Amino acid sequence: MSNSIRILVVEDDENLANNIAAFLSDFSQVDIESDGLSGKFAATEDVYDLIILDIMLPEMNGYDVLKNIRKDKINTPVLILTAKADIDDKVHGFNLGADDYLTKPFHREELLARVKALLKRSGTLADDSILRIRNLEVNLNTHETTSDGKTIALNGKEYDLLVYLLQNKNTILTKDQIFERIWGFDSDTSITVVEVYMSNLRKKLRPSQNDNLIKTIRNVGYIFQDETEV
Repeated sequence: MSNSIRILVVEDDENLANNIAAFLSDFSQVDIESDGLSGKFAATEDVYDLIILDIMLPEMNGYDVLKNIRKDKINTPVLILTAKADIDDKVHGFNLGADDYLTKPFHREELLARVKALLKRSGTLADDSILRIRNLEVNLNTHETTSDGKTIALNGKEYDLLVYLLQNKNTILTKDQIFERIWGFDSDTSITVVEVYMSNLRKKLRPSQNDNLIKTIRNVGYIFQDETEV
């Protein structure tokens, strides 16, 4: 994935904006604006592939930002990210020209999926909806995991963990990296949950003889690796 993809995040919660930027930085360059006026200026004066827009902003609310950029013929895909969950708010956002709408609190993997879907729809990002290793496949669109066509039942976090490992195969991941990506450091859960879910995932992959893809790097973390490909 190319970091030539540019995303504008207009969000007044500094921690949330920084977390989103860090999360999306694997495949894009992310700029942050913390108020509506600055966000509107950035959206109209620069070129972005996607805009992530909060509604309750200082200086100018997100609806007015969206209205103004569409009035200026800026057709950049806009994903509204807000705590305003009423159906009337969503309809209003779509009527103003939003392409998608995600309410807070949200799961970071859902945000990533929606961002990629919008980028693919606009032709910015190539379709990479199937992740594969050996006979194991994960469909990012349907969230289905299969081995030789047989479904492997995974819960939400197990699925998120497997996707993260597949997206970073042959790369050593520390426990901190995994914990921050899947649970977030603001989670009430202990970092020991990583070991628990790795064990659970291995058990789920064992019947298809793929449990040995997950290798423990002592005192560091894990690597997801098919040694026949190395």
